[in-house]
Amino acid sequence: MALIVQKYGGASVASCDLIKKVADRVISCKKQGNDVIVVLSAMAGETDRLIELARQVQPMSDPRELDVLLATGEQMTVSLFAMAAKEKGFEAMSFLGYQVPINTDSSYGKARILDISPERLDAALKSGYIPVVAGFQGVTSRGNITTLGRGGSDTTAVAAAVALNADLCEIYTDVDGVYTTDPNICPNANKIDRISYEEMMEMASLGAEVLEIRSVELAMRYGMPLHVRSSFNCNTGTYVIKEDETMEQVLVSGVTYSRNEARITVTKVPDRPGIAAGIFNPISEANIVVDMIIQNTRAGDLTDMTFTVPRGNYEMAMDIVKKVAKGIGAEKVAGDQSIAKVSIVGAGMRNHAGVAGKMFDILARHGINILMISTSEIKISCIIEEKYTELAVHALHEEFGLNHE
Repeated sequence: MALIVQKYGGASVASCDLIKKVADRVISCKKQGNDVIVVLSAMAGETDRLIELARQVQPMSDPRELDVLLATGEQMTVSLFAMAAKEKGFEAMSFLGYQVPINTDSSYGKARILDISPERLDAALKSGYIPVVAGFQGVTSRGNITTLGRGGSDTTAVAAAVALNADLCEIYTDVDGVYTTDPNICPNANKIDRISYEEMMEMASLGAEVLEIRSVELAMRYGMPLHVRSSFNCNTGTYVIKEDETMEQVLVSGVTYSRNEARITVTKVPDRPGIAAGIFNPISEANIVVDMIIQNTRAGDLTDMTFTVPRGNYEMAMDIVKKVAKGIGAEKVAGDQSIAKVSIVGAGMRNHAGVAGKMFDILARHGINILMISTSEIKISCIIEEKYTELAVHALHEEFGLNHE
């Protein structure tokens, strides 16, 4: 007998009929002799609907009250699932975040899980129930409801699997697994059978939306194997596991892209200690993530500084940087939202030279100019003009040998 945590995303529970089908799938797993804990997202589109309701009442919604509202999406799906299971003759019990409890910090809208108390879930399992846990939500030490941010149900599932020492955490979604690139752009993309935690983290951070990055980080820390698969068929998906020698032999595992990028340049910045901190600290305090940073030295103790931020934070970041630039005596601040980031990821890069050169050559041969570059042991990212995104993805995917044969 194995203990399996199964998480189903919004597309998998988008209607009552689909919830009934998920219940059939869970019951089938239980009939095979397994203990199963289910983690559910809200119905597809429900979170957006609730956000819009909040905006109609309070355009700049109070963070605490917004989390209370958003948590109702998962409350609906877990209760409906428990009813569906009972209707089919199996005992199920729904748990909201505070009932488990899933303890978090107090960062409303993007809370981090501190720990999960496993006692109530364990007791339900021992009594023959299927525990059904609301993903995406938790509770603070003061009893306030919190949410974990987009994709937070993945993190709930992995954290629950770790807390109960599960054998496997299955992430059910609307795709068959992790692909070498977006099949919507590249129909020849291949499904990856096995990928390392590190590669999956890089792909998640670079634009692949199959798994939330915090969930992969948590799984890697505790060695929890993940299985990403479709809820609409019984095909084997992609296993996210510890890196092995086979993975190291693959030069490039995937090509990712992100159009959620904006570039900001501050020109003629005084080149002296503390200036960089003076620019980036206010951005950090506004909870804006800075990705790539390039500094170009000019003559006469001046420098230009260019960096990228998420496109959704562009206007706020520009306002902050313009104020800082005026205070430090920089010349001007310029911005550009018509950019994209394309990346290649692969554990094999650690042991192979010339990968970056090959990537740059491929882009050059297709007339694509590189605006910024960032590298790590297992990934290379380039900022390019957004209009060349699909061309770049196609070219890199084909020339690194990732197309279907």
